[in-house]
Amino acid sequence: MSSTVKSSFSLSHTVQDFKAVTKMGLSLSVVFSSLAGYLLGAETVNFTTLILLAFGGYFMVGASNVFNQIIERDYDALMERTKDRPIPAGRMTVRTAFILASILTLLGVGILYSINPKTAMFAAISIFLYTSAYTPLKTITPLSVFVGAIPGAIPFMLGWVAATNDFGIEPGTLFMLQFFWQFPHFWAIGWFLHDDYQKAGFNMLPTGKRDKATAVQAILYTVWTIIVSIIPVFGFTGELRLTIVGAAAVLIVGLVMLYYAVQLFKKMSVIAARQLMLASVLYITLVQIIYVLDKFIR
Repeated sequence: MSSTVKSSFSLSHTVQDFKAVTKMGLSLSVVFSSLAGYLLGAETVNFTTLILLAFGGYFMVGASNVFNQIIERDYDALMERTKDRPIPAGRMTVRTAFILASILTLLGVGILYSINPKTAMFAAISIFLYTSAYTPLKTITPLSVFVGAIPGAIPFMLGWVAATNDFGIEPGTLFMLQFFWQFPHFWAIGWFLHDDYQKAGFNMLPTGKRDKATAVQAILYTVWTIIVSIIPVFGFTGELRLTIVGAAAVLIVGLVMLYYAVQLFKKMSVIAARQLMLASVLYITLVQIIYVLDKFIR
């Protein structure tokens, strides 16, 4: 009886640590972006490809997150937000984490390669940039956010490439949309977690501090995000199109995010930064849903 309870308890904690070390919430949101991109690019939806993309995408993002936590384990131990992660808390050894990350990488690349080689290539570029460039730059320069925005923008376009085995203006537009979006999103996070980040020496804000200049840049990049998001309505983006109704819906969602970016500039508070972060998450989710619905109901 006690052995069964202990085994169940151990399995439960192992699952929880797997979810934590692969950042399940973040990984699932990335998979959502990839699936949205696939639905936009596919002429006919292949559910086998959709499932392969979901699992391959999760494994690749999960691997990136595990490698990231291996590299940053000493920094994570210094911050309240991350000190209870499996590696700094001592529940998972670096060796175990490295083996897990390697297995996830091989599985992810293999699964995505079975869809087409370009999908696997872009996913591999994403994991390389995230672990080899973005992660080490976080303690050196605020430009790490710019570098990190490149792998962070790949998932949305990755879905289109998985559907078409081609890279052109359409996935390029999806890339730029998610690329610009990440700046206000991550600067909002960097703002309300600024004190915690400082404990580890992370430089996440463009000016290095919570000031008007940072808030202005959040507004500017939000405007660029909105502009890119409605470009498909003008017919410049090949097979990626938006109806006027779809563009109007995207614009409204963008203006909501812009409102919260302006509020950060006005209030300069942690609460305003948190609200902008939540608005940005809502924005990218709704925009992807609107894009997909607009394609299938027009």
